Amino acid sequence: MNVPGESGSAYRFVIADDHPLFRGALRQTLEGMFQGVEILEAGALDEVSAKLEQDSNVDLVLLDLSMPGVRGFSGLMFLRAQYPSVPVVVVSATEDPAAIRRCMEFGASGFIPKSLGIEVIRTAVSAVLAGGVWTPPDVDLGSSDDDELTALVGRLSTLTPQQVRVLMMLSEGLLNKQIAYELGVSEATVKAHVSAILQKLSVESRTQAVIAASRIEAGQWQAVLPDA
Repeated sequence: MNVPGESGSAYRFVIADDHPLFRGALRQTLEGMFQGVEILEAGALDEVSAKLEQDSNVDLVLLDLSMPGVRGFSGLMFLRAQYPSVPVVVVSATEDPAAIRRCMEFGASGFIPKSLGIEVIRTAVSAVLAGGVWTPPDVDLGSSDDDELTALVGRLSTLTPQQVRVLMMLSEGLLNKQIAYELGVSEATVKAHVSAILQKLSVESRTQAVIAASRIEAGQWQAVLPDA
């Protein structure tokens, strides 16, 4: 992570949102906070991943929950698994307390509703960069709505980045050979990932794995149940 002021370094952010107007507004908000800040923009999850692969020395990713390549919390799950050292703050139009709790359980460093004003957003970003976490002060993160779902979140959090991607594709109804083509791996590798997913989620079939994921998403992960 960069330390502004040392060796001419400056903060580096990735804004991940598929709406250019919102990316522009958030860019202006961040540029007004720091001198020499470098801001990268991405409109899809693959773009975020590509930028982090090129240079993981990023201080913060600001991630929308709804964008191409993302199904509900899957984008957050993938980034936290693939790049555990890069803090992720969710910036979303939703203000549902359950969704905010889920994001924090999946390892987000903060949750910023898009409805908040510029100064509050700056306060939130500053808190995270200082090593803390930030969520709307009126949201009670201590009240668990369902112990079973909380346990399922814990199991989902053990998936590797590739297993997260496979589960996302299973939820879209893709067959093993289609997933293998999309990921550039063998069908045997996909089968191994599916077996690991079933074991980690304590389910017996692909369909049950997709249903489990869709339960977590509270309507955001629109599952297409596979035939097998």
